[in-house]
Amino acid sequence: MKHWLFGYGSLIWHADFPHHERRPAAIPGWARRFWQGSHDHRGTPDSPGRVVTLVPADDTLCVGVAYQVDGAVFEHLDHREKNGYERVTVDIHLFDEGGGRRRLVPGVTYIAPPGNDAFLGPAEPDEIAAHIARSSGPSGSNADYLLELAAALEALNVEDGHVTELASRVALRRQAG
Repeated sequence: MKHWLFGYGSLIWHADFPHHERRPAAIPGWARRFWQGSHDHRGTPDSPGRVVTLVPADDTLCVGVAYQVDGAVFEHLDHREKNGYERVTVDIHLFDEGGGRRRLVPGVTYIAPPGNDAFLGPAEPDEIAAHIARSSGPSGSNADYLLELAAALEALNVEDGHVTELASRVALRRQAG
């Protein structure tokens, strides 16, 4: 059976799983935030990085990509997204290549809810940027994760103020040395 999977973070640019189709997509009522700790990919248990999760946000549309996948893919993804993330059901708006809405489909995404062991929560942008700039883990630097996400969103013509502001602050820190 085929399923739709919504990606809003590293799943946008790092699709390390087989899929039948990839489409620009969005889910309403959610905002992308660097509020989740990463003990296993972009940080360590002693020094977690910060990665994105989704938080409820009225009148907001979180844009990313949707993949049509076979159910067997979830074994891999459940392991990849294990650090506080839960698989949840969402309504996904699929877009055609021109950016117009194509159709609404049921699907799933991974969300790290407040209260999970790795949840770091909100902080001032400078504090989040400093945290990201100094963190690294088995999957690479936390700054690279942020900058890859910013580039992937730009390629999709997506404006995300939270990501853009953090990417700008981290880039300035890198330039300053």
